[in-house]
Formats: sequence, structure tokens, C-alpha cells
Amino acid sequence: MSPRTRPAPLSKLPILKALASDKRLLILHYLKAPTKHFPRQIDGDLVEDGVCADFIREKLGVSAATATQHLKILTAAGLVRGTRIKQWTFFKRCDDAIASVRALSDEL
Repeated sequence: MSPRTRPAPLSKLPILKALASDKRLLILHYLKAPTKHFPRQIDGDLVEDGVCADFIREKLGVSAATATQHLKILTAAGLVRGTRIKQWTFFKRCDDAIASVRALSDEL
């Protein structure tokens, strides 16, 4: 099998799965400029701590369970990280990991 037709290693499958959803791509887009896409938060700074999962759910127009599933997939892929503040979870992009996705796309 030539390098061009070789399947992606299994470790890259979570990233490919995470990028296979328009909702998850929207989450990554919104988190790139959180102050542009989300209102101020009472707890947690939009840039430093990330965006409250409830604001992400509201912006996507989906149920809490659906938003949670999307955020779990993005977290498992290493594209976002969650931080607990009080009873809330705030999500922020992992820009280093996202930059490595560009390298992955060159391999495909």
C-alpha cells in the first residue's frame, strides 16, 4: 500500500470524527473569538477560562444532552478543554492541537 492510500492511524480517528460534524465545526469557530459570539459571563472569563457549556448549547440551538455529546467528542479529540468553575463547565479551544490538524490534513 502506498503512503497516499494508507489509512490514518487509529489515534487520528477521534480528530476526524470530531471534524465530521457541522455543529462541532461551529463550536470550534465560535470558540475562536468568544467575545464576538457570546455574552459576558457572571463566572469565568470568556477568553481566559472559556465559554460556559450552556451558552454553547444556546448558541447552537440544541438540547443540553446534544451539546454535551458534541463537547465530549471535541474534548476526546483534544480540540477543546473543559474547566470547572463552581457548578459550570467552561470550554476553550486547544489551539496547539487545532494547528496540528492542519498537518494531519496534509497527510490525507
